[in-house]
Amino acid sequence: MRIDKFLKNSRLIKRRTVSKAACDSGRISVNGQVAKAGTQIKAGDIIAMTMGGTVQKVKVLQTPEHVRKDEAENLYAVIEG
Repeated sequence: MRIDKFLKNSRLIKRRTVSKAACDSGRISVNGQVAKAGTQIKAGDIIAMTMGGTVQKVKVLQTPEHVRKDEAENLYAVIEG
């Protein structure tokens, strides 16, 4: 799954265009490397997001194509932030 779609599906970022812009500006990294919007992710990857001067790290647990709003928090586990 693409990182921009995962961020939108997991509700970490509300809109896909915003998640794409965050990736393109270098504020999103996957496993320590800056991610482009099309970067493929899988379960077990660590995503670091720098937003507003704070860093949030999450671990990807699953990557389904479609998810309901109340199940979105089950896609990741917060590590830091």
